[in-house]
Amino acid sequence: MKATIALLPGDGIGPEVCRAGAEVLAAVGEHYGHSFELREAAIGGAAIDASGSPLPPATEALCRDADAVLLGAVGGPKWSDPQATVRPEQGLLRLRHAMGVFANLRPIVPDRRLSAASPLRSELLEGVDICFVRELTGGIYFGAKRRDSNGASDVCSYSVMEIERVVRLACELALTRKRRLVSVDKANVLETSRLWREITSRIVTEEYPAVHLEHMLVDAAAMYLIQQPARFDVVVTENMFGDILTDEASVITGSLGMLPSASLSAGGPGLYEPIHGSAPDIAGKGIANPYGTILSVALLLRHSLGLEREARAVEVAVSGAIDAGLLTPDLATSNARAVATAQVTAGVVGLVRGEFADRAIA
Repeated sequence: MKATIALLPGDGIGPEVCRAGAEVLAAVGEHYGHSFELREAAIGGAAIDASGSPLPPATEALCRDADAVLLGAVGGPKWSDPQATVRPEQGLLRLRHAMGVFANLRPIVPDRRLSAASPLRSELLEGVDICFVRELTGGIYFGAKRRDSNGASDVCSYSVMEIERVVRLACELALTRKRRLVSVDKANVLETSRLWREITSRIVTEEYPAVHLEHMLVDAAAMYLIQQPARFDVVVTENMFGDILTDEASVITGSLGMLPSASLSAGGPGLYEPIHGSAPDIAGKGIANPYGTILSVALLLRHSLGLEREARAVEVAVSGAIDAGLLTPDLATSNARAVATAQVTAGVVGLVRGEFADRAIA
C-alpha cells in the first residue's frame, strides 16, 4: 500500500511523541511492505511563530490531501495570554472543522501491569474496556463567542443532523462490542441536552433495537467512571462533556500519556492524536510518554488505511514493550526504573520489526 500521512508535531512534547509515531510507521512500512510518505507541517504555537497563523493554508491543504493525519500537541505558556486574539488551540479547532472529523473515538483499556500507576484500586480495573465517542465539531467550542467590558458568552448549539450522525456511529460501534450504549448529557438543565436525549432515543429505538441504551447525566457519569468503570461499554456524548470525561478516565489507565484517539469524518482522512496536551514542563527532557501517540498510529492504520493486521501488530508491540518494563516516569513506580522516550520507541519498533508481533497476532 502507498499512503501519504501528514505529520503535525506542534508544540511542547508534540515533536517528541510525533517523532516516535513516525518511527513506528516507518517500521510498519518496512516490515509489511508498505510505502508511507510522511510529510511534516506546522500547527499551533510553532505555526504562529513561523507565519502568524495557528493553521497556515499549506498545513490545511496538506491535511485535506493526505490519507491520514498524525498530530502531536498544541499550546504552551508562550502563547497563553488570555487577551491574545490568535491562540494555538484555534489551529486544532479549525483543522477539525476543515477536515469534518465529527466523531472522536477514545478507547480506555487499562493494562493490569500498570495498575500501580492508577489511583484506583486494582479490583475496580478488572474488565474495564470503554470506548468514548465524543462529538467533535459542534457544541460550545464552536459556538458564537462574545466578550465586552460587562461579561462574556459562549453559545452551545447542536443541530439534529450533528447529533444523529455521531449517535449512529456510536451505535455501529456498539454492535461490534457488548451492544451497550450510555448517552451522557445534562438534560435536566440544558436545552441542547434535551434535544440530544430525544434524538438519541429515536435513533436507537428505530434503527438499532439490538443496542441497549442508557441515558446518564454528566455529573453521574463522572462519578460512575471512578466508582464503577466496568459498567460502561460505548459512551457517546457532546463535545465539552467528552473532553472532560475522557481526561478524567485517564486515571483508569494510570496516565494521560497512555490514551490515543481517532477523529473520523464521513469519508475523508482521519485525524489521530494522543489526548494529552503539550506538557511544556517536560518538553525537551526526553521523558514524554509516547504510548498514546503510538497507539494512535494503530488507530490510524486500522481506521484510515484498513490495515488491521498491522494495527494489531503495533498494539501487541506496545504490550510487549510494557511487559519488558519500558516505562516512562509517569508510569514507573518506585520499584521500576523509568526510561526515556527514545528507549520506549526503540523497544516498540524492535518488536514491530521482529517475528514476535507476527506470532502474537496469527
